[in-house]
Amino acid sequence: MSNPPAERPADTVDPKLLEILVCPLTKCPLEYDAEKQELISRAAKLAYPIRDGIPIMLAEEARRIE
Repeated sequence: MSNPPAERPADTVDPKLLEILVCPLTKCPLEYDAEKQELISRAAKLAYPIRDGIPIMLAEEARRIE
């Protein structure tokens, strides 16, 4: 039998998910900013928010960055 997955704090993202997520616009890798709870796309100059541990991968929800 397999063990149930370990509980993560509500404000963290599954590390396996972070490995496979890419920017929906550029398909480039993302950087995880744990402090701001965002996924950063340097190529698109966007920061996608993470809410309750769930990345919101919609360009209209992203914050522009410089």
